[in-house]
This record gives sequence, C-alpha cells and structure tokens, in this order.
Amino acid sequence: MASISIKFRPSTVVGKEGSIYFQIIHNRIVRQLNTDYRIFASEWDDSSETILLQNGQRPILNAIKERLEWDYSRLQKVVLQLENSRTRYCADDVIMMFHKQSKESSFFAFTHQVITQLQELGRIRTSETYIAALHSFKAFRQEEDIPIDSINVHLIQRYEAWLKTKGVRLNTISFYMRILRAVYNRAVEKGLTEQNRPFRRVYTGVEKTVKRAVSIQMLKALKALDLTLKPGLALTRDLFLFSFYTRGMSFVDMAYLKKKDLRNGILTYRRRKTGQKLVIKWEKCMSDIIERNKSIHPDYLLPIITTAGNERKQYKNALHTTNNHLHKLSIMIGLTRPLTMYVARHTWASVARDSNIPISVISEGMGHDSEATTQIYLASLESTVIDKANRKIIRLI
Repeated sequence: MASISIKFRPSTVVGKEGSIYFQIIHNRIVRQLNTDYRIFASEWDDSSETILLQNGQRPILNAIKERLEWDYSRLQKVVLQLENSRTRYCADDVIMMFHKQSKESSFFAFTHQVITQLQELGRIRTSETYIAALHSFKAFRQEEDIPIDSINVHLIQRYEAWLKTKGVRLNTISFYMRILRAVYNRAVEKGLTEQNRPFRRVYTGVEKTVKRAVSIQMLKALKALDLTLKPGLALTRDLFLFSFYTRGMSFVDMAYLKKKDLRNGILTYRRRKTGQKLVIKWEKCMSDIIERNKSIHPDYLLPIITTAGNERKQYKNALHTTNNHLHKLSIMIGLTRPLTMYVARHTWASVARDSNIPISVISEGMGHDSEATTQIYLASLESTVIDKANRKIIRLI
C-alpha cells in the first residue's frame, strides 16, 4: 500500500514562508503533491509532521492545519479505493485521482452546479436565494473551499456562531442553513459523501416575526395622501394598495402579471414562489389603479416591467425604488417602522382576522409556521368564499 507523509520545505530566503507538500511513496517510487499552504519554519514540527499551535499564533494556522488534515484523509481514502480495486497503480495514479475527486467534491463547485441547474429550469428567484446563501458561507470560510465530505456538525455550528456575531437574525440563519442542507443532501444522493446530518445541531426552524401589519387607519391615511405633484410616490402608493386589494400579492407576482391573466372579471395567476394557483375576483379599486397607471408594455398589466428584455433586472430595480418610496410614504403618514411590500400581505391577514373573517378563510392571518399550512387552508375553500371576504376587507378603506 502507498504511504503518505506531510513534509515542509523551508524557503531559501531568510524570514520568508516555506511550503507544505505531501510525499507519496509506492513501490519505492516517490512523488510529491504540492499545496499552496505557506507557513514559517518556526510553525512546523518535523517530528510529528504537523503545524505547531501555540499562544499568539497567526489565526490562519488553524485553517491551514484543518485543511491539511482533510487533504491527508482524502489521500488515504484514494489509496484505499485503489487498493480495493485490485488493479495495479502507481504514485502518479494517487495524485491524479486525488485531483479529480477534489474537483468533483468541492462544496463551492457543487453548489454552483445546483445554482446553474435551477437557472436552467427557470427557477431564477430560487437560484438567487442559493447564491445569497453561498456568498454568506464563502464569507465565513474566507473564500477557502471545502470538500463536501468535510462538512460536519462542528463546522456548521461554527458557521452559525459566526452569523450570530454578525448580527444576522435567527430566521435568516435558518434560511441559509436550510439552503446549504438542501445542497448537502443533493450531494449525498449523488454519492459524493455519506449522510452525516451535519445540520442537526443548528437552528433550521422559523421564528415568529415581529408583527408587520399596519392599522386600517394608517391604510386610510396612506390612501388619502395628496400625491398629485409626486407621481413616483403615487405609483408606489398604488402598488402597495394593489397588493393589499389582491390579498397580499407579492411584488414579484405583481411585476409578472399579464394582461391575459385578467379575463371576465377574474384575475388568475400562479405564485412564482410556490407555484400555487390563485383566483381573485376583480374589484373596482383594482381597476382604478390600472387605469391610473397604464402599462406601456403589450403584455404586462402593471407598469413595473416596461420594455422587452432584462425583465428580471427591471423587476429588481423597480423593487428597490418602490421600497425607497415606501420609506418616504411611511414618514409622511407618521409610521415609526417603514412600510415594505410584505406589510401589505401581512396587513390583509391582520385586518381580515380583526373583521371576524373565519379562521379557516385566512388561516390565522397567514401566520402559520410554514406557508404550506396556509396553502392547505386556501386550497380547500370555494373561491367565492375568499372573494366575499376580500370584498368585505376592501370596503373598510
């Protein structure tokens, strides 16, 4: 069986870092596998072939020592695989197989593959959430990649602790963890690693958020604002109210609403987040908003996406502008917490509950621990029941 050892090569320049490499010997043939790890001679213990960790050490040493241990473990696995294959091999085969598996088992590279697959399936919004989670994990790792089979409980716990020191909210932490867990589970399915449940000790639930709804009085104040000389704010106010009128439609769904989605007084669309089909009776207040803000695009109902091409970019730019305008509108009506488009959804649910709309209709103001529960309630109801409830809520303002 091939033997593996870790060696240190001092720099020929005094005071400069030396390099670490692996020495692989098989059938008396010696080969070197170079690494990009650099340390000083005083940081290396030749007898134990390991990095010296002591008080006042450079922080990077821990990470290098960890990576060395991972690489050494993976080299041993490669040798074991070659031995079990019962075919002749040499030290060069060990290095070639190690490099191949390193590329295939890279957590960063594999996550990028998943993101690409999501984009090819047209799941652009989902792919963006995966990109956000990967960027966060990369920041924690200081851009140092890691093999998939080295993802373990202790690493993920350290990542959670790091997020908390950055002031990241618990729900956001859970959001990142659930995405990374989904990537890890895909890797398990592909046989790239064994299932070791590395996320079992970190938070992956959903914490109830602070109430985001505003009162009906605030909605009336928003509706009553004279924005004649401020067309940008007027459009934002109308978009917020349109979301409220349509039972809290999300901004992305509003952006992609097609004119063909409105037929015979019925608005029908699928939520881009969940794929759930929703049917809403068209009301005069909705029609008034469309009349005031006619879309110049031949396909889209609202003036959010206005030209052909770069639709996703137009939506994101419009959302950014809308949130800025909502902040200004919040100040104008005396709100201490800024409005967001999500507030319209939460407010509809809250007003519905306060108006004695049956819990089965609003599913406790859509405030379940998971949105799936709300979908189950809504899917089981006649659409006319929901339409009547919506009309009752709309009339309040």
